[in-house]
Amino acid sequence: MSIVSLENVGKAYGSQRVLDGINLVVPQGKCLALIGHNGAGKTTLLKLILGLIRPTTGRIEVLGADPAIADKAFRQKLGFLPENVAFHDQLTGGDTLAFYARLRGLETTCCPALLERVGLSSAATRRVRTYSKGMRQRLGLAQALLGTPKLLLLDEPTTGLDPVLRQEFFEIIRQLTAIGTTVVISSHILTELEARTNLVAILREGRLAAFGDLDTLRREAGLPLTVRARGDAKAIARHLNGAFTRTILSDERAIDIDCSLTQKMALLRALAGLGDICADLEIHPPSLDDLYLHYSGRSLSSIAEGGGRA
Repeated sequence: MSIVSLENVGKAYGSQRVLDGINLVVPQGKCLALIGHNGAGKTTLLKLILGLIRPTTGRIEVLGADPAIADKAFRQKLGFLPENVAFHDQLTGGDTLAFYARLRGLETTCCPALLERVGLSSAATRRVRTYSKGMRQRLGLAQALLGTPKLLLLDEPTTGLDPVLRQEFFEIIRQLTAIGTTVVISSHILTELEARTNLVAILREGRLAAFGDLDTLRREAGLPLTVRARGDAKAIARHLNGAFTRTILSDERAIDIDCSLTQKMALLRALAGLGDICADLEIHPPSLDDLYLHYSGRSLSSIAEGGGRA
């Protein structure tokens, strides 16, 4: 069952085209990582899915309805955490969450459990103006979870969270997808998304550069995997004799060998045949960072030349 379906979707403001020809289907219970450079169209895409703006071209269906004209019952099935959360500073955390619960037509009795879930129970009676950025972010997540939404959209959700809270956040996401909630996360922190999302959508200048699970994207990209061999690095290099894509001596006890997926087993057999010369192996497939650089048409050298701008 598809929860989000976009067919040839485009969005333009006058002569400026922000999105063009987006085709995307997100099934129920999946977690989609939406990534791309600043200005690639990620936030615009989230607004289209929410129904806050209408597409210029194409068709959008969310939870079986057109989000731009859907009713209140549809809205109650959505949860949204914007990149920059803004709450009334004079209200307490508990009052803030109760306010959003009433807006959704929910009983405020659900609020204490949600504040406990995001680790804000002890701060429920404090005014929001005393909250740190991380606490405001957690309060934003609590309001997004009101009513157990069927679709949860999160824009840079881990901003301001320390490593422990990031782990707790993704545990909440894991629990939600396990019960069938569909989650879309837009984030620049690719390393934390890699092991926690089922699908990846990479936007490049308003177009969908790649979409699929990580294994599929790795196959399609054709990027080499890296095998790190530990032992007598120089002897390993001599025995391989340039048979694979690239070898780099990390130090005298380790060598990194790049090879294609089709060469993987041949390389492992070659290394296993070296006996005690090769003491250990580690296999590193292309990371989400590698895939992003590939599909977005960027390179580390171009980023350095551009001053690191995304």
